[in-house]
Amino acid sequence: MKYTLVIEKGPTSFGTHVPDLPGCVAVGETKAEVLVLIREAIEVYLEALEEDGETIPAPQAYELTEV
Repeated sequence: MKYTLVIEKGPTSFGTHVPDLPGCVAVGETKAEVLVLIREAIEVYLEALEEDGETIPAPQAYELTEV
C-alpha cells in the first residue's frame, strides 16, 4: 500500500505525518532522514493495528497542491 505523506520544512528540521494514519508522525533534521523515519513509523503503526485486531485503513487519494 502507498499512503500520502505531508512533509513540512521547519526552521531547523522536517516533519511529516500520514493523514490516513492519525498520530503517525516523524521529525528529522533532513528530508531524507524524515522519510526513513516515517517509513519505520508506518510499519510500527500498522503492526500495532494488526496486534489489536483493528482494520488497517486503506490509503485515500489526495490532491497534491502547493500554495
